[in-house]
Amino acid sequence: MIAPGSRLGPYEVIAPLGAGGMGEVYKARDTKLNREVAIKVLPQAFAKDSERMARFQREAQVLAALNHPNIAQVFGW
Repeated sequence: MIAPGSRLGPYEVIAPLGAGGMGEVYKARDTKLNREVAIKVLPQAFAKDSERMARFQREAQVLAALNHPNIAQVFGW
């Protein structure tokens, strides 16, 4: 778990939102653009698993292709 106040690049973690099979999700602030975002952090073991990384990339690409107010936008991975 990442503690509130921790920084991940330009993102400052505010609070945990949940966890699931693909990692943990946190409410954070994008300090460069001054907006609230949700960030997903994958378990370190996934970074070494090419299949899981490909799945995560596909998930991000599918979300990035959608445009709806009730679906998350992807800003990067």
